[in-house]
Amino acid sequence: MTQAKLDRARIYQDELVAIRRDLHAHPELGMEEYRTAEIVAQKLAEWGIEVHRGVGKTGVVGVLRNGNGQAAVGLRADMDALPIQEVTGLPYASQTSGRMHACGHDGHTAILLGAAKYLADTRNFNGTVNFIFQPAEEGLGGAEAMLKDGLFQRFPCNAVFGLHNDPELELGRFDISPGARFAGGAFFDIHVTGKGAHGARPQESIDPVMVACHLGTALQSIVSRNIAAQDTAVLSVTRIQSGDAYNVIPQSAVMAGTVRTMKRAVMETVEANMKRLSDSIAAGFGATATVDFRVLFAPVINNEQQAADYADAAVEVAGAAHVRRDAPPIMASEDFGFMMEQVPGAHIMFGNGATAALHNDHYDFNDEAIPYGVALLAAITERKLARDTGA
Repeated sequence: MTQAKLDRARIYQDELVAIRRDLHAHPELGMEEYRTAEIVAQKLAEWGIEVHRGVGKTGVVGVLRNGNGQAAVGLRADMDALPIQEVTGLPYASQTSGRMHACGHDGHTAILLGAAKYLADTRNFNGTVNFIFQPAEEGLGGAEAMLKDGLFQRFPCNAVFGLHNDPELELGRFDISPGARFAGGAFFDIHVTGKGAHGARPQESIDPVMVACHLGTALQSIVSRNIAAQDTAVLSVTRIQSGDAYNVIPQSAVMAGTVRTMKRAVMETVEANMKRLSDSIAAGFGATATVDFRVLFAPVINNEQQAADYADAAVEVAGAAHVRRDAPPIMASEDFGFMMEQVPGAHIMFGNGATAALHNDHYDFNDEAIPYGVALLAAITERKLARDTGA
C-alpha cells in the first residue's frame, strides 16, 4: 500500500517539477503573488476543479466534490517568496533581483497542485476537498486575510491540514506531534524620544541611547521573571538604531525585535510587561517610549485526533519507521495557526534531504520530496473522506 501511493504520485513528477522550477525562477513576495496565483488557477481549471480567485487578495481556493458525502477537508499550502538575493547559480534560479524562494513555498505549491491532480484523477473519496493556496505566509498576514475574506464560511471544512519541508530531516521522513508545534510570533518596535545635544555636553541631553541600552537588558527579565518556568517564551532585541555622528547625542532611538511563545496568553503577558518596562525606564531618564507590538503568527496547535490521523496517513506513505509522532515543538512560526484556531487540524514537517537551511541564499527545494507530499495529502484526504462512511 505504501509503495502504491508513492508510485501514483510519481506519475505527475515531471509536470510538477516543471511547475515548481518555473515558480522558483519567478518568485513573488507576499500579497504580490499574481503570476503564481494565475498559474495555480489555470492548472486547477485544466484538471476540472472549481476555481475561486482573489481570496484574501491573491489567494486561490480550488474545490473538488465527489459522491454525496457532507464532510469536507482543507489542504493548505503557502505561495510567497522572501526578500533574499539568490546565489545558487541554478539554471532555474530567481530572475528577479532581491527575491527568492528560500523557504520552499514553491515546492509546497507544487505539492498541493499534485494532490489536486491526484484526487481529481482517482476520486477515491466521498465529500469535498478545498485546496487552499495561501499568500503572504512570511509575516504579512496571508492567513488572516483569507479568513477575513470568509475562507471557512465560503469553503467550510471539518478539518484542515498543512505541511512544511525541513532541510534537516531526511528525505521520506515525517515529524508530527499533538499539541503545540510552532510558536506564535510577534514583531515589536520601541521608539525612544529624548533630547539631542553635543556629545561633549551630555548634561544638556536626555540620551535615548542610554535608555535603549538599559531597556534592552531589562526586557530580558520578562522571560526570566514574568513567565512561568513551565511555559516557553523567547524575546530577542535584534536591532537598535540611533544617531549618525561621533560627536552628537541623538534625539531618538529605535529598538526592534521578535517574541515567540507557545500560548496566546503568554504573548499577552510579554506585551503588557514590555510596555510597562518601556514606559517606566524611559520616564526614569526623562525620556518617553512608545511600543508597537504586532502579533503576526498564532501558535500552531495540532488537534490530537487530526494529528493522529495525519500521522497514520504518513505511515501509509512512508512506513512507521519513517514517521515520528512525538516531535518536539519548534520556536519558529507559521501563520497556519490562525486557520487552526477556527478549524481543527494538524501540521506536519516532511524531509527535504540535504540542502541549505531555510531562509538561506543557497537554499533550493528538493524535487524528490514532491511525491511524498502529494501522496501524504492524498492519503489524509482519503482517510478523512472515506468512501464507505463519507466522514
